[in-house]
Amino acid sequence: MEDRVSPVLLAWYDRHARSLPWRAPPGSPAPEPYRVWLSEVMLQQTTTAHAGPYFAKFLARWPTVDALAAAPDEAIMAEWAGLGYYSRARNAIACARAVAGRGGFPDTEEELRALPGLGAYTAAAVAAIAFGRRAVVVDANVERVVARLFAIDEPLPGARKAIRAAAERITPAQRPGDFAQAMMDLGATICTPRDPKCLLCPLSTECRALAQGRQAELPVKAAKKARPTREGTAFWIEREGQVWLVTRPPKGLLGGMRALPDDRWTARRDGGGDPPLSGAWRAGGVVRHTFTHFDLELGLAIYAGDKWRELDGGEWWPVAELDDAGLPTLFAKAARLATAG
Repeated sequence: MEDRVSPVLLAWYDRHARSLPWRAPPGSPAPEPYRVWLSEVMLQQTTTAHAGPYFAKFLARWPTVDALAAAPDEAIMAEWAGLGYYSRARNAIACARAVAGRGGFPDTEEELRALPGLGAYTAAAVAAIAFGRRAVVVDANVERVVARLFAIDEPLPGARKAIRAAAERITPAQRPGDFAQAMMDLGATICTPRDPKCLLCPLSTECRALAQGRQAELPVKAAKKARPTREGTAFWIEREGQVWLVTRPPKGLLGGMRALPDDRWTARRDGGGDPPLSGAWRAGGVVRHTFTHFDLELGLAIYAGDKWRELDGGEWWPVAELDDAGLPTLFAKAARLATAG
């Protein structure tokens, strides 16, 4: 089976490849490494539809890795707002500056892995797609395709070693970048998590799970853990048409982002409820938000006092220009709630 997969899949990809802003058409010269790297960073745990507009904005504002490396942190974080998983943005800043410092992206998987924030998947994807290196590229879509193709029924995440070994056996030396993207497209459009379109699949005659009638069962996923709910408070402090914003610590959840002050809730514990100012506060409603490992119920407290001189460590931002502050989605929701009345 191994020697038949890549020719069939590449022929299918030549006809059915998705048109995506960071891609080069099948068989054409590879896209710039910067475009490949930036797209792969943005696509981690994010759909192509959601990442596409952010990719376009970043490319328009910072068309090269050198331009991105020279940009202020706060400008990059503000443009990233709403894309989520903000540690990716912090890693992207560090990586861009490392690449600019060395004069460009390295072209091997091993050297790419040494860059800040590049894990095994991203390094393999950049090596294969941008540089034509034979590299085993396994994202969630590829994981599903391979698990079904080889009928690997060990539950995830334990199955990942076997899935990678199987992917290694079918990855070709020729057109490895197109092959990686073909596998991604197959998983995204045909070999979908639910109701896979097996009648349209170019690999249906090779698929062991289909032969066994088990394609919908694979890959076997580990039982989900219950997601805890945390509680916290965000504080809206407005004066003369301006609201008080703080910058969150560089590390941790939503690190480095502008935000409303809060009561130090975390993924592990509720907030303490302590306001940043003395005086009168009134309830402004509740915002609910889902993070990867927990849900958050964030109460909004609106300041009704006049002790603004007690504030430090933040900045006043015009309420009318709040869209330009780059607030993460959670605090953007809280801001909309505060200004709704």
